[in-house]
Order: sequence, then C-alpha cells, then structure tokens
Amino acid sequence: MQQRQFKDVGGTSGGLGEFFLGLGLACAGGYFLTQQVSVSSNMFTMWGYNSFGLSLIPFFLGVLLLFANAKSIAGHVLLYLGLIIIFAGVIMNLRIYFQPTSLFNTLMMLGLLAAGVGLIIKSLRPHSDEEK
Repeated sequence: MQQRQFKDVGGTSGGLGEFFLGLGLACAGGYFLTQQVSVSSNMFTMWGYNSFGLSLIPFFLGVLLLFANAKSIAGHVLLYLGLIIIFAGVIMNLRIYFQPTSLFNTLMMLGLLAAGVGLIIKSLRPHSDEEK
C-alpha cells in the first residue's frame, strides 16, 4: 500500500497549491458576482390572485392528520406536499436582477470564477514530477 502525502488532492499526486489558489479565486469571483445581484420577492400569486393561504391547506391538513394519528401515511404525504408547495411558491416568486456595472468589472468577476474553477479541476488530475 502506497503512503499518501499531504500534498495529494482528490486521490492524485500533487496539486494542493493549485486547489487552494483555485478555491480562493472561485470564492472571490463568486462573492463579487453575487454582490451585483439584487433579489426581491413578489406576492404569492396564481392567475392574478394571492394564493399563499391556498398553499397552506395541504400543510395544515397534514399536521391535523398527524396529530390525530402519528402513523398516518396520508398525513405525512400532505405535510410534505404542503412544505414542497410553500418552498416552490417562495422560489417561483423571487425576482433576481443583475445591477448595472461596468464591462470590466463583469469580465473580472466572471474571469476570477472561471479561472478558479479551472484550477480546481486541474488540481484533481495527477501531477508528474517530470512537468516540474
């Protein structure tokens, strides 16, 4: 059995420095990119009507059935269905906007992110001593 070294990444030889440099670049690019995004929400609507109360019906019926009988399959199904409907409704009613920024800043953000992901992928490949 071969002895593993601390500089090994992803089961291959070498690449620890590349991995952490890539991770830093990707995190910096992702951070700067997300700083330029605004997220707002809209009302819970369906066909022009506020439907948040309607989405709570399966959830409340599931809780009611589970309090009556904790082993109720229908209660579990309704509870989880209600939670999925509520979560999906929140996600579907989000509005995401990219704030105005310069082309240079956008290219820097995307470049940092792409370079970081590229270095992380490169660090997972085996490194031979002949390349050094």
